[in-house]
Amino acid sequence: MFGWALGAAGMVALVVAGLVFQPWLLFVDVRVADEIPAPATTPSAVVEPIDMAMTSPDPTPSGDPTPSAPIGPVDLLTGSLIGHEHETSGSVRVIQNADGTRQLALVGLATSNGPDVHVWLSAGPVVEGRDGWYTAASYEHVDLGPLRGNLGDQLYDIPAEVDLSTFRTVDLWCERFSVSFGAAAMS
Repeated sequence: MFGWALGAAGMVALVVAGLVFQPWLLFVDVRVADEIPAPATTPSAVVEPIDMAMTSPDPTPSGDPTPSAPIGPVDLLTGSLIGHEHETSGSVRVIQNADGTRQLALVGLATSNGPDVHVWLSAGPVVEGRDGWYTAASYEHVDLGPLRGNLGDQLYDIPAEVDLSTFRTVDLWCERFSVSFGAAAMS
């Protein structure tokens, strides 16, 4: 009878461990393919059209052409991901769109799948090696949401009130085990 109870307790422990650690995620890849906007170029000059009704008899423009603002999105910050507790690679970009909104782009992300991994903007430094696994938890951070996949290109909205001069690190943070999968310093 004692052996049966011990076996049942072992099975319960195995089920609970499986639910907590979710080891099957190591064998499942989730690819995301968001369309990441290319950085805009700034034209050297734009000549405005002339309204013929408002001009003198000589309709030639006077003065230098006026430079225009960039057309489309602009990269504000960029960086490269390094691996921490899990091998991680890819690049990161903070993009300001033409309408003023900002997004974090994870480009060419490759990491392990895991339970409860979130995308953080952190005020902490990126520390290489094992010491970097836990660094982000000691600093203020902004949670941009759960990591949507462990492979590919992804976009995350950055709230307007986030000060990018403070939050210059991206961390892929596993909340369940309080460990960084990977991080990138942005400049």
